[in-house]
Amino acid sequence: MLDVLIGGAMIAPSQRRLPLPATTNYPIESVSFPSASGATIQGWLVPAKVSKGVIVLMHGVHADRRTMGGRVNFLHRAGYSILLFDFQAHGESLGKHITFGYLESRDATAAVAFARQRFPGEKIATIGVSMGGAAELLAQPPLAVDAMIVESCYPTIKEAIEDRMIVRFGPVLGELAVPLLTWQMEPRLGIGLDDLCPIHRVSKITVPKFFMAGDGDVNTTLKESRALFAAAAEPKQLWILAGARHEDLHHFAPQIYEQKVLAFLAQYLN
Repeated sequence: MLDVLIGGAMIAPSQRRLPLPATTNYPIESVSFPSASGATIQGWLVPAKVSKGVIVLMHGVHADRRTMGGRVNFLHRAGYSILLFDFQAHGESLGKHITFGYLESRDATAAVAFARQRFPGEKIATIGVSMGGAAELLAQPPLAVDAMIVESCYPTIKEAIEDRMIVRFGPVLGELAVPLLTWQMEPRLGIGLDDLCPIHRVSKITVPKFFMAGDGDVNTTLKESRALFAAAAEPKQLWILAGARHEDLHHFAPQIYEQKVLAFLAQYLN
């Protein structure tokens, strides 16, 4: 029974009302667009006066677009237009279940298509955090973008579940909990373990990719992050942030994060 309760909590929608920020240093517009996930996706659009490109921001699990807000400030100052949105079953976007990147990958595709419609002819990059990174990599066909930043992304859902159960219950009970949770995916979500394996898709994504990970991350271990990077097609880069766990890497080290991201974007979007 405990496994069923834990499984239910993991996939439960994480929805909430999100009022438009009262004060910002940039113009912001509420937008919505349809997704093949079945949801109408809600988001915010921040246009630049003279855009150098478009950045689509993708949040992590049980979060919403607000968690990406810190990135908007420095990206907008650098001259980029930004789209940030809520995945299905998150924030203000409706949805029955969180699917850890499966349906969310369709939202990622829809967001990129919306950005291309609003900013025709401009180059586009994505930044995905944790589940957002999985959504970037799981999209089929691969996202029609010019560059991609992937932060703290799991290589397989089995490893993601195992890591979290070990953190929560210890190595012995954690290992025992994994099959009790993974068997629920098919009957509850209609998907299997093979549907959530970014490491099997990343070799087919040929746009430039910048992988980021913390060396103290126990939810996606450094070994797993290196394996995902090793499987990726060129061109690719990897940055390991010393001391960072499974957290907002921008918040952890804003100055160096901004330098790294802006250098990567300048190389492939400008």
